[in-house]
Amino acid sequence: MIALRGIHKRFGSVHASRGVTLEVAPGSIHGLIGENGAGKSTLMGILYGLHPPDEGTIEVDGHALKPGSARDAIAAGIGMVHQHFMLVDRFTVLENIVLGAEQGFVLAPSLAAARREVLRLAAEFGLEVDPDAVAGELPVGVLQRVEILKALYRGARVLILDEPTGVLTPQEADQLMRMLRQLKRRGTTVLLITHKLREVLAVTDRVTVMRAGEVVATRETAATTEAELAELMVGRKVRLGREGPPAQPGAVVLSARGLGWRDAQGVARLSGIDLDLRQGEIVGVAGVSGNGQSELLELLAGLRPLQSGEIRLAADGERPAGVWPLDPHRLRQLGVAHVPEDRHRLGLVLDFEAWESAALGYTDDAAIARGPAVLGLLDHRAMRAQCAGMMADFDVRPPDPAWRSAKFSGGNQQKLVIARELRRAPRLLLIGQPTRGVDIGAIETIHRALRRLRDAGCAVLLVSTELDEILALADRIVVMSQGRITGEMARDAADEVTIGRCMGQGGIAA
Repeated sequence: MIALRGIHKRFGSVHASRGVTLEVAPGSIHGLIGENGAGKSTLMGILYGLHPPDEGTIEVDGHALKPGSARDAIAAGIGMVHQHFMLVDRFTVLENIVLGAEQGFVLAPSLAAARREVLRLAAEFGLEVDPDAVAGELPVGVLQRVEILKALYRGARVLILDEPTGVLTPQEADQLMRMLRQLKRRGTTVLLITHKLREVLAVTDRVTVMRAGEVVATRETAATTEAELAELMVGRKVRLGREGPPAQPGAVVLSARGLGWRDAQGVARLSGIDLDLRQGEIVGVAGVSGNGQSELLELLAGLRPLQSGEIRLAADGERPAGVWPLDPHRLRQLGVAHVPEDRHRLGLVLDFEAWESAALGYTDDAAIARGPAVLGLLDHRAMRAQCAGMMADFDVRPPDPAWRSAKFSGGNQQKLVIARELRRAPRLLLIGQPTRGVDIGAIETIHRALRRLRDAGCAVLLVSTELDEILALADRIVVMSQGRITGEMARDAADEVTIGRCMGQGGIAA
């Protein structure tokens, strides 16, 4: 169905695709995996017409495809669901689906015909969604269905999905896998870009591995293993899971009592939260996404106002105690670092070059100040050198401080944010979804960095929807459901069944 042959693509000094050849069988689900920056998204962008290749040819169903034209790619039956959705928040679902595919200047007939077709496609492929719902008010799992419907409405016979489960809850991810199997049964060819090897093994027929812009292997999924694919991705054996000596928790660094928080509609998102974070300990917060974990993290990070309860930060040898409310700037001065769940909204300025994003929140650091810090003058040469060091420590690719933040792959953006926050040796780290959209080699690097930080005496609060990650990293686990802590246990006493039982004990928040 798809044949790419001898594809080369360069972006300045970065050789993103190096003679790539890829063939995809009709009516199959074909996985495309590799490290962050391996060239997967670039290759699919070339297939979809977003980037013209420097060299090489493309065929769709035996017919040559003119490269560099998304319009021609769509006409040839190719659709793409991007890692970051391409929807207009203020438009309805129906308006988003029709946008760019209107049947003339008078919109009403197009919308009426589109409504009938969208409802038909939704029923056929199990993609139920309200055509009149406003996109900006929908959860990400539903938005992804809208993106798939948008591609199918344009007649897609080949559907490319770029990291489709990166922002989904486990339940939404399972639902997506069922949708993909349904698409396959209906004859649609699916190209799945993902870092999650379990998903590859669960849903694909074949899988191609890329490394440094080249295809290094293609395997029949039934004939390979997670360990083999991981080694092919990074070029060495990868070790995940628990390792190293047990934690030695010390004094309480942060104490929270009776925390409550209500949203603008008066709905309780947090209720009666009591929590202690100790030196040399990683506390993992487990739970289905949307049960108060994000609100807790942002409240502790000074991004939400404290409505009820009390939060205290203990003094240490160098820094004084702190009592909330405290803003993020003051918290950084007190040694509290924050890796947000949403790196685009809260972790980076995408239009900044990497060396600028690497200094966000720390522009009063004496190491990058020019003259007295109170003057606010910055030493750009020192900032670039500092960023280069972060990139080397966390293998950020390409290792170019002048590269614009938006141009990095999602995993490399995440590594840059984590490198920035860990560099100053915080006494407390608040970290949300640390490996979302990150490849397996980078997961290993990030997990080791968090363990080193813990062993150096830092208190760590880890929020993750990946239960495997919680079990691999946490020394103590708290479970949240409906804005409450419904369980707390030492890691040795935790398993999936016990945690799952706590997740179901939420009741209704008062």
